[in-house]
Amino acid sequence: MADRQPNNQLQLAFDLSPTGEAREQTSEGTESAVTGHSTESPTDTEHMMEEVCDPENLKQALKQVQANQGSPGVDGMTVKQLPSYLKRHWPIHRQALLEGTYQPQPVRRVRIPKPGGGTRCLGIPTVLDRFIQQAALIVLQQRWDKTFSERSYGFRPSRNAHQAVAQAQSYIAEGYGWVVDIDLERFFDRVNHDLLMGRIAKRVKDKRLLRLIRAYLNAGAMENGLVSSTEEGTPQGGPLSPLLSNLMLDDLDRELERRGHRFVRYADDCNIYVSSFRAGERVMAGITCFIERRLKLKVNKAKSAVARAGRRKFLGFSFTLGSRPKRRIATEAIRRFKERVRELTWRSNGISMSSRIRRLRQYLTGWRGYFGHCETPSVLADLDKWVRRRLRCVHWRQWRHSRTRYRELTRRGVDGLLAAHTVGSACRYWRISKSPALSYALPNAYFSELGLPQLCLAAS
Repeated sequence: MADRQPNNQLQLAFDLSPTGEAREQTSEGTESAVTGHSTESPTDTEHMMEEVCDPENLKQALKQVQANQGSPGVDGMTVKQLPSYLKRHWPIHRQALLEGTYQPQPVRRVRIPKPGGGTRCLGIPTVLDRFIQQAALIVLQQRWDKTFSERSYGFRPSRNAHQAVAQAQSYIAEGYGWVVDIDLERFFDRVNHDLLMGRIAKRVKDKRLLRLIRAYLNAGAMENGLVSSTEEGTPQGGPLSPLLSNLMLDDLDRELERRGHRFVRYADDCNIYVSSFRAGERVMAGITCFIERRLKLKVNKAKSAVARAGRRKFLGFSFTLGSRPKRRIATEAIRRFKERVRELTWRSNGISMSSRIRRLRQYLTGWRGYFGHCETPSVLADLDKWVRRRLRCVHWRQWRHSRTRYRELTRRGVDGLLAAHTVGSACRYWRISKSPALSYALPNAYFSELGLPQLCLAAS
């Protein structure tokens, strides 16, 4: 019977068709009820690897990996190839997990540009390792999440950035208009493995699972064909990394609560709200000392500051000043928005306007889904106008020759004299894009018919 068990579990776990439905592990949603800030007892955690390998848990893990998609790791296996691979090889991997001998492969290191400059290192595990990490994440998160602080919002079920911003806004409205904005320098790259494993060992007694997590931390990273060791950090890109980062920073949350501070933390973004600049300086000094001595992390003093809450950004938002602060889009977020729209509509690309708008639609819809929660709709309306003006500018550039421009304007109903005056103008493209002739020839309805979404739904 024991010999047949892996095959029975394999059939239960992986007889699945690909699905796009994601189990809500780190997705956004409504705020869940969080129990008291207690530490989980490890007495019932000696057999957690059996929970990780449970068929129902594996089904959920596979669905999540398929929903997340993502790039291949160092072995080149894609998400689509994973189910068929598991049908053939899962019994071997399952046995290694239960015996505590499983060894993950190195992650594939990828460097992506950061919005504020520099690069961020991502570690892309193989899809098999993502699957195993996801299975472990489900088990661990169910146990750990209820012990985390109510003021921690990042990478948690039924919690999201909008809730974190709303909590910050409520503190400001209560009169705590100064913010201690703490930036952790390269947090995901600097986490001390020994300190992290010590915190995990307080919650997990299953030595097989402890060895597995340690193996993932030490798996190494491949870049340009060379594998380098990883002696610190939790590489961004694996399913377990966000949970481990929350566990590492749980000590910070506990210390802030012990001191009675009003704070909001989203992953490594932590803002503490106080009533005066002097109080903010004291808090900054004390918490910096705690972070660097107790957590062995480094505070980026160049990016951290004590300032009026309206002068700092938090998760892409800032706040108006006054007794009734409103959420507004941070200036930096608007700048990045315009840069991205310029990239997607670059006028030298020889593609049609409908193709440009198809490329633009997905970005605008996602951007509106996040920043549409601002309380300054006039900013969204202005951005709508800017996008349409940008597209009119692209049209004018594409028409190129004076004869073509005159023909297109008059064909679209522009008076001949106005069309001739516009074509003969010495103004550059951006200035012409705001002219009455182009506004009439290319009205808002024209772009709506091509599928251009509006950021401000109340805009005409």
